[in-house]
Amino acid sequence: MASPPPGFATKLRQMILFENSILRLDYSPSSDILEVGYPDLHDYLLVEIKHSIDILVDTVKHYDVKRVLLDSSRTSIEVNREESRMIAVYLATGMATTRVQKVARLQSPSAFVEHTAEANIDYITQTQSLPYQLQNFTTKEMAIGWLKA
Repeated sequence: MASPPPGFATKLRQMILFENSILRLDYSPSSDILEVGYPDLHDYLLVEIKHSIDILVDTVKHYDVKRVLLDSSRTSIEVNREESRMIAVYLATGMATTRVQKVARLQSPSAFVEHTAEANIDYITQTQSLPYQLQNFTTKEMAIGWLKA
């Protein structure tokens, strides 16, 4: 009997809680980690992005998720700085209404995306008191390790 392909067992342990053209929520009950792909930011999608963030926050509350992996590694930004900040603040504020304890952000290889994200995170940490820990990581393995610690 042939062995299963790499990653096969890992995929079986995750549940897709929600998926649309903007967001996908993969949950691992055994580790209590919700993996979220940070959406591409386009000005014509801002209303849908905010609605998807509302769904994310409701899902986190419903499943009482404590750890979130926010994957920005494939995110593109096609909005101005203020719109990007608005979405980041909306997400951070929504997550603050949950019982999340840790959010690990997987960085983008794009210098532009990272510069924008760092400015948004700086703004959020200066203007809000987040009830959860937030860390940036360059690899998924490091992020998951920190979330599980």
